[in-house]
Amino acid sequence: MPLENLTREEARHRAELLSVDGYEVALDLRSAVGEGGGGGEGPRTFRSVTTIRFRCAVPGAATFADLIAPSVTSVVLNGRELDPAAVFDGARIALDDLAEQNTLVVDADCAYSRTGEGMHRFVDPEDGEVYLYTQYEPADARRVFANFEQPDLKAPYRFTVTAPEGWSVWGNGAEESREGGVWRFAETAPISTYITCVVAGPYHHVTDVYRRDGLEIPLGAMCRRSLARHFDADDIFLITRQGFDFFHENFDYPYPFGKYDQVFVPEYNLGAMENPGLVTFREEYVYRGKVTQAAYERRANVILHEMAHMWFGDLVTMVWWDDLWLKESFADFMGSFVLAEATRFTNSWVTFANNRKSWAYRADQLPSTHPITADIRDLEDAKLNFDGITYAKGAAVLKQLVAYAGREAFLEGARRYFKRHAYGNTRLEDLLSVLEETSGRDMRAWSRSWLETTGVNALTPVVSYGADGTVAELAVEQDGEVLRPHRAAVGLYRLDGGELVRYARAEVDVTGARTVVAELAGAERPALVLVNDDDLTYCKIRFDEGSLATLRDHLGALRDPLARALCWSALWNLTRDALLPARDFVALVLAFAGRESEIGVLQMLHAQVRTALSQYTAPQWREEGGRLLAEGALKELRAAEPGSEHQLTWARFLAATAASEADFTLLEGLLAGTERIDGLQVDQELRWTFLEPLVAHGRANEAAVAAELARDDTASGKRHEVRCLASRPSAAVKAQAWAAVVESDKLSNALVEATIGGFVQPHQRELTAPYAPTYFEVIERVWRERSIQIGMDVVRGLFPGHQDPAATLGAADRWLAAHESAPPALRRLVLEARDDLARAFAAQRRDAAAGKGAGSEAAS
Repeated sequence: MPLENLTREEARHRAELLSVDGYEVALDLRSAVGEGGGGGEGPRTFRSVTTIRFRCAVPGAATFADLIAPSVTSVVLNGRELDPAAVFDGARIALDDLAEQNTLVVDADCAYSRTGEGMHRFVDPEDGEVYLYTQYEPADARRVFANFEQPDLKAPYRFTVTAPEGWSVWGNGAEESREGGVWRFAETAPISTYITCVVAGPYHHVTDVYRRDGLEIPLGAMCRRSLARHFDADDIFLITRQGFDFFHENFDYPYPFGKYDQVFVPEYNLGAMENPGLVTFREEYVYRGKVTQAAYERRANVILHEMAHMWFGDLVTMVWWDDLWLKESFADFMGSFVLAEATRFTNSWVTFANNRKSWAYRADQLPSTHPITADIRDLEDAKLNFDGITYAKGAAVLKQLVAYAGREAFLEGARRYFKRHAYGNTRLEDLLSVLEETSGRDMRAWSRSWLETTGVNALTPVVSYGADGTVAELAVEQDGEVLRPHRAAVGLYRLDGGELVRYARAEVDVTGARTVVAELAGAERPALVLVNDDDLTYCKIRFDEGSLATLRDHLGALRDPLARALCWSALWNLTRDALLPARDFVALVLAFAGRESEIGVLQMLHAQVRTALSQYTAPQWREEGGRLLAEGALKELRAAEPGSEHQLTWARFLAATAASEADFTLLEGLLAGTERIDGLQVDQELRWTFLEPLVAHGRANEAAVAAELARDDTASGKRHEVRCLASRPSAAVKAQAWAAVVESDKLSNALVEATIGGFVQPHQRELTAPYAPTYFEVIERVWRERSIQIGMDVVRGLFPGHQDPAATLGAADRWLAAHESAPPALRRLVLEARDDLARAFAAQRRDAAAGKGAGSEAAS
């Protein structure tokens, strides 16, 4: 296998040696359509001719260019022809005897991808049209053209693309000309390799223009033609304009990349990618059926996240992937920040507190947790660092920074950062220096506490009362391996007319193990003490006994949606930490989820309670717990307002929890049209949602799936079909699904994901049990032979986490002990899955003890 990895030290040495003046990249994509295209056996390929002009600080030195391609036709360095067989090893092109000024020309045949990495090729099953797009982060531009694949070797690019007749083509730069299928694009500003982009195919294209203070930005929005009838470009443009308004007003640096196209592409591995001038999104954000406002909020957040990258990441870029947070944490924070201040989604911080931060809390308690500013040794490390620490914890810490330094100091620091480092690369200290200037705070001490350490603190209120019942003293206790400074609010709540309302609040700098909140002394006795009220800091919230008792009886009475979201998040963390029995969390959801006004919080609760049932409850209680959840789902479905998004959400939850004859009969009737729930529109997406549990429980067969595909013979329908077929309760089916994913590379990335989703059904533990030992036998080979994205999907998705915990933990430990020299990224994935299972095992034991009458209280 060629050496596709790249170490930090190799990149540092190459950056010291080289400066890149520009790229000219010519791609011939006509082979994308028609039969063949690969010259016989082997992968379908396209021609890629790259000219790189670069300088070398040490004439006579040697280095290498990056290229992953099936074959190279010619390599010419400074007019000297090099033997491709001698200098190209499948991933690198060796370059020696460099001059001070150099020109490298590489003519190669590069492969179209089916894994979402490099130049992805997709054939639309609905109309047979072919669509292409590129995806590179962190280092897959080398699958499309020869380059120096590291973020600190920025350069301008000129792309020329020869495309099939009838296609449209887009690049980062504006179109300069097209003639005879040849498209030429304007030179870009200096950017990194991983954010260059080409999109080509018969895409549906809608245009608009953003105007402000004499600035005009051409806007485009694209999707596949067969999705055009579902494409709501007007709402996409609305959020886009609102984002540009906010960023121009607050960043004081005009958008620097000319046009702004946004393309929704098939089989995408990510949510989106911030290619300047040509942002790519997963096409699942083009909604084929009715969805809730939470879905529109999620899409708007992603649009604004990617737009923030135009400044944080594209204009100013990290030197190496250690400082990935310099773009991702900021973009994640700005997505919620702009949503709340500039769009209709004014409650975005509620979603952030309940949803986004739960990702961070999980990641920060794994054995693989790392500082926000991380130690990234190589590209495999970098690929796995697009995680809950870099995104959600980083964003939460930035929210804490805004509370700590002040909003205006934060934004002024950003403005100076952009102007000082435009089109350059930065490290942590570059950002800290400007924030220190604008805030007057010691940002290096703040950084040491928040950016350069790991773990999440728990903040617990400790309250004593005087003889008159008022608060004598309220203190906040902090635990964790590192005690950090927290700017936090503490809220006191009382029952008033059937509602829990806040009547007192104090902000305090929590430092050390114990901090007294003097301002709240003398307050009337609270029913609920909420530490980190308003969600200013990043921490796990604990409760005193009285507060927890109040939540058990009155959680749904909390008037403020952010306070409710924080309490739900805290209760979920107590469940994951085995401090609250999982059946108690199930009971809380059954009692109060039906009163939850925030649809995003409700959807998160549904996901969490399903996890609680399948992983955290005692095995002997799961059947009863499942019955209770299904009964609760049906009750709330029938009680929901007809046609509301809450009704739709409870319908989906009923499908996910269906367990009885009556449940399945209802789903069958809704599909056949013989049953009706007033206001519930059973559109195509909801039909698949209802069909899958019927198939997985043996109530519908392969013929029913085929009939549904005939109704919906689309790319989405194909993914649903594959998932349904893999979910059938049959040993032969499981064997076929396992082989399709593990023993073959014929499935695309999207169909690998769908097959794994169907294969892994918590209620089919007996059918998947034989694959538990096989998993540990094959994962190293899979990691070695498949792309890193597919390897990650297989290792994460097929880990036997639903099997006997003790046996699986033992198998994982034996594998880790026997594979100390396995790739660190692979070991990290196994360690993470093992840790999740160990946590689940502890929770199951806690839940079993509660079931035996050992008590189910959890105060701290």
